[in-house]
Amino acid sequence: MISRRDLLLALGAIGLGGRSWAETTNKPVRIIVPFPAGGGTDVLARIVADKLRGNYAPAAIVENRVGASGRTGVEAVKNAEPDGTTLLFTPDFLMTVYPHSFKRLSYDPLNDFIPVAMVARSGLALAAGPALPPEIKTVRDYVGWAKNNPKNTFYATTSAGGTPHFVGVMLARDSGVALSPVHYKGGAPALQDLMGGQVPVSINPVSELLPQLQGGKIRALAVTSEQRSKFLPDVPTMKESGFPQIVLSPWLGFFAPARTPADIVKRLANGIADASAFGDSQRSFIKMGMDAVAMTQVGFAGVLKSDLERWGPIVKASGFTAED
Repeated sequence: MISRRDLLLALGAIGLGGRSWAETTNKPVRIIVPFPAGGGTDVLARIVADKLRGNYAPAAIVENRVGASGRTGVEAVKNAEPDGTTLLFTPDFLMTVYPHSFKRLSYDPLNDFIPVAMVARSGLALAAGPALPPEIKTVRDYVGWAKNNPKNTFYATTSAGGTPHFVGVMLARDSGVALSPVHYKGGAPALQDLMGGQVPVSINPVSELLPQLQGGKIRALAVTSEQRSKFLPDVPTMKESGFPQIVLSPWLGFFAPARTPADIVKRLANGIADASAFGDSQRSFIKMGMDAVAMTQVGFAGVLKSDLERWGPIVKASGFTAED
């Protein structure tokens, strides 16, 4: 567990943390989450909002703007006044994968937004349910089984065109086995069908899978992070499992509309970093299976750009085009 003191020291070392609450705004802040209430993104946004409220701003309200696979919420922030009172909180794929999977996207991640603060990462996991025979214990076992059972090559994803979807695309590419995605409107219905035996495997954030994994209802075959997850130390990485190209740790972060003044962005970054560093915030992150992140704005902008470039050829090679 990361202590508040240790994280504040780390943040201070890179110029984000250790700020007083003097750098505030006198206006309420609206945090737009492009997914329904109750999901992991929403819960994390509310943890940070709770600490911004009364400290950085007199009020911090989380607003769920759902629709168009998350694009509705992103567009709302793009069109908001660039005064630091409206923020987007989103997982990475709306900014890094969607620009390649939608033919006509109404926003440009690099030109319509300013990266403010990345707050967490959560690796993905390939999880198996009761439809996969219990003797299948590794990813190699699974792709061998799928090859011999071509009518059972379905895998659940939390959305069409999202990061979990393309992990399956990369696994199919690297294993030479045709795998068929089944897209759900979120992690909860995907897990419900996984546990019910309607699909043999599902690809989800570790944070979504933890309760079911700990309860023994499903089992994890591998995680996509560079190192083993501290939340699942006995589960190998995809790299260890023989798929070295499948290495990624999806992130969640805050964005402001383009043209937001630099001094306001800086105050927002400081406020969000401090809010994330509270001890109870850290405990909540860990309980959710999230790794807290301390990163400069410049670093976050660099990650956004490199991830956007990385996903281009992967999406193009898959031939996938999302429906508008």
